[in-house]
Amino acid sequence: MNPPDPNAVVADDVRMGRDVRLAPFVNLYGCSIGDETRIGAFVEIQRGVVVGRRCKISSHSFICAGVEIEDEVFIGHGVLFINDRHPRATNRDGSLKAPQNWRMERTRVRRRASIGSGAVIMCGIEIGEGAMVGAGAVVTHDVAPGALVIGSPARIRAAASQE
Repeated sequence: MNPPDPNAVVADDVRMGRDVRLAPFVNLYGCSIGDETRIGAFVEIQRGVVVGRRCKISSHSFICAGVEIEDEVFIGHGVLFINDRHPRATNRDGSLKAPQNWRMERTRVRRRASIGSGAVIMCGIEIGEGAMVGAGAVVTHDVAPGALVIGSPARIRAAASQE
């Protein structure tokens, strides 16, 4: 890992591969980061997330619990992952929601996929190997390997370029 930035928060339970680069104001806890991955400023990666090797996660992105990112994935600026399909602050009786009052849904991003800046990735889906999600897309369903999806909701546009 590069020398720790005094403004980065890296919990003791983070597993960090070799040559990981962290920008300032990163918040990592309970996650695993693969070799040679680069993480931009103001990124938060939550407990239980697995990030593969040689990934690039751009600034201001949020990767919540339940997300697995395979090797060589690109995440653009300001990408948001969601892990709760029915978010509420309270239960019907007005009591605060507790961990047992909701169900986390997992999301997987396969090898060499690319997610454009400002995309929102709904929970419970898979983004296929080599797929590309256009900037600003709202992904609500699985994305096939090699597909290019754009829009809100995201729809298949074409095959993604493999450059």
